[in-house]
Order: sequence, then structure tokens, then C-alpha cells
Amino acid sequence: MSTLEIHDLQVSVKLPEGDLKPILAGVDLTVKSGETHAIMGPNGSGKSTLAYSIAGHPKYQITGGSVTLDGDDVLAMTVDERARAGLFLAMQYPVEVPGVSVANFLRTAKTAIDGEAPKLRTWAGDLRSAMEKLHMDPAFAQRNVNEGFSGGEKKRHEIMQLELLKPKMAILDETDSGLDIDALRIVSEGVNRVRETGETGLLLITHYTRILRYIKPDFVHVFVAGRIVQEGGPELAEELEAGGYERYVAARA
Repeated sequence: MSTLEIHDLQVSVKLPEGDLKPILAGVDLTVKSGETHAIMGPNGSGKSTLAYSIAGHPKYQITGGSVTLDGDDVLAMTVDERARAGLFLAMQYPVEVPGVSVANFLRTAKTAIDGEAPKLRTWAGDLRSAMEKLHMDPAFAQRNVNEGFSGGEKKRHEIMQLELLKPKMAILDETDSGLDIDALRIVSEGVNRVRETGETGLLLITHYTRILRYIKPDFVHVFVAGRIVQEGGPELAEELEAGGYERYVAARA
């Protein structure tokens, strides 16, 4: 079992004029293998900042606190070291990688994480199976990463990475954004397949409860003004659906 521990994490972003603007104001969170945590909150509350800070985006400056994975200092690692250690980020806006096919990208990533290249015959079968489960045309394997992909195709590709790379901890940053009903269902089914293995901890960041109708969280955390202000089980998501974030925002004003 793996454990991601975030303690008193404080993060700022550097403004064009050189000043630091605080975004995260002391976040405490523990995620274990097999658990699904939903982070919910209004726009601008710092949810995506949390995701990208854990992943190591250079835009964000850590000003306090700690992040560890199985006791190892994540903040001391480079971005690629974090990925090899077992951290995975599904981005809200996946980037295009011209000149690199999906098949080569995934096999290279798998090799970097496992320390050895997967056997070609086995890997081809695994890749084909993953694409079938996500209703992706096999031809996508030879296309450049995310180049010309629709929003839904990009998100399916992210979940395909999740299923094939088998990380210890996965952060899904607004995976539901831009998805139609069918794509949301297919993507959610992929996430649930990963959940059912019990081997990956999931941190699901979202504005809305619609994805939580498909992916049942074990814990729900309300994020306002750079920190967690309320925690509960799945019933908390239902309360947010009915009442919104207003009372939490007002309490922090």
C-alpha cells in the first residue's frame, strides 16, 4: 500500500512584476492506495494549483509544507523523478506532442517507469485492449500524441495512460470538463477499472458533481481560498449539489 501525504502545503505563483501571490494557504491531505478523494470548490480556489504543485510545474513556488510519497520527499524530486516514483497527472488541457506517436509515447513512458521495456508482443496486446475498452479507434496508436484529437479523445487518451502505466497515485484535474454524456461515461468506466484494482490512490479534482455519479468517492473535500474548509463522505457532494459553495465562501470572506 502506498501513501501520499500533504502537510501544511503553501504555494505561491510569481506575478509578471516579480511579486509572489499566495495561492495555497496550508493544505493537509492524506491519500492511500485504493482510496478515491474528490476535491471540489469554486473557480479560483486553488484546486488545479494543488495538482500542478504536486506534479512539479515550475510556475508554482513552494513556500512551506511538505509532500511525501511512501516517505520520500516529492518536492525534492524533478518532474520525471516524480513520475517514475509513481505520481500521475491527468491534465485539464492535455498538450499536443508533434512527431511522437501514441504507441511510442506510451511504451517509452512504461519503460521509464518500470526500468525495462515491455515485451513488444505483450505490449501490443495490452495497448489494443486498453483502446478497445475506451472505445478508441486502433488507428489512434499511430497518430501523434493529442494532435488533432477532440476534447473527448484527449481525455480518453489520458485515462488510457492511467490504465497502462499503473501509477501509485493519480491526480485527475477536471477530467470531466468538455466531455459529452457518452464520453463522460466511458472515461469514468476507465477510472473505475483502475479503482477496482485497489493499487492506485485517486485525487479527483472537479467543480461539479456529475462525474461523481459515475465515480463514487470515499472522501469529499471542499476547497476554498487555498485550503480545505470541509471534509466528509459522498453525502457532502450531494449537499454541494443542492446548496453550492456560497456558505463556505462567505465563511472565508
